[in-house]
Amino acid sequence: MYLTSLFIYCFIVTFTPGPTNIVILSTVNNFGTKKAMRYTFGATIAFGFLLVISALLNTMLITVVPKILLVMQIIGSFYMFYLAYQIYKMDTSKTTAEKHTGTFLSGFLMQFLNPKVVLFTMTVIPSYVMPHYQEASEVSMSVIAITFVGFLAFVTWVAFGTIFKKFLQKHKKSVNGIMALFLALAAIMIWI
Repeated sequence: MYLTSLFIYCFIVTFTPGPTNIVILSTVNNFGTKKAMRYTFGATIAFGFLLVISALLNTMLITVVPKILLVMQIIGSFYMFYLAYQIYKMDTSKTTAEKHTGTFLSGFLMQFLNPKVVLFTMTVIPSYVMPHYQEASEVSMSVIAITFVGFLAFVTWVAFGTIFKKFLQKHKKSVNGIMALFLALAAIMIWI
């Protein structure tokens, strides 16, 4: 029964719109699938890394978590508002924006400032894995499986963006505005 709950939790958190998924969709729309996949690989590696950190430091973090979460909420909210502004103002005719968007490094770093990912990785291991599995090999397999689910979610957003790219580009200003609005709403939802 817990595996079903774990799968549902992982699916809902990773496949639903969030800062990473919105940036992936925007990157596909503005810079193409190749750039979005670079970003996705960086996001996936960081996602797995955060799961490893959660598994290794779970017991120690329990006393520090409220302080870390508050700092991550503040930094993450400001960063998400900044990304929303960048998406809204995005002008693909400028080549300098392409150098900083859709890179492996930007995908990797975004995960550490993404409150949705940080909260998920800090809760999924202690809530769903460690109560049932304590052996290092079992926890490692769980981390790998959850990372794979995250990767599938990111790739789904890349595929969605690629499939609907012509439509999205036809309505680029509106699409960027809507994605920026959703990202800003995600930043606000952190505090509600």
